[in-house]
Amino acid sequence: MHVHDSQLRAYLRNSFPSVRDFDDVVQESYLRAWKARIKHPIHTAKGFLFEIARHIAVDLIRRQKVSPIEQIGNLSGLPVIEDNSAVVERVSENEKIAFVADALEVLPARCREVVMLRKLKNLPRHEVAARLMISEKTVDEHLSRGMKRLEAYFRDRGIDGYFPP
Repeated sequence: MHVHDSQLRAYLRNSFPSVRDFDDVVQESYLRAWKARIKHPIHTAKGFLFEIARHIAVDLIRRQKVSPIEQIGNLSGLPVIEDNSAVVERVSENEKIAFVADALEVLPARCREVVMLRKLKNLPRHEVAARLMISEKTVDEHLSRGMKRLEAYFRDRGIDGYFPP
């Protein structure tokens, strides 16, 4: 696939001029293509690689529109609002919350609802069942499946024993 490197970079540069770092897009494309190749054979490597790159570039552009990032040259010149451990703890807590939110996104919709109501909002099983109009046994099944998927999600990312509250 690396024989298409220069063509891929030119394609990205011409098709997506607002993408800042083409190297990241190219590397991510190679990584995703390599992972896909493990699961099933790729018949047209060049087309597949370009399609992956296009999807990555479009996702980057969407993210930039939602939350644009401005580059700052010299960080040492910026004023620091707070310089204490509370800031570090708050940032760490926000990162954990974002990580759990990302993990919840991998769950099927109904399963995610059950996990959020039971584990995050601490609602009793009968109330979750009534609110979602399902049986309490179904609540238990969704909760069990959801927690197993979350555990696998965390474990795949190197975090053992961390579960949402």
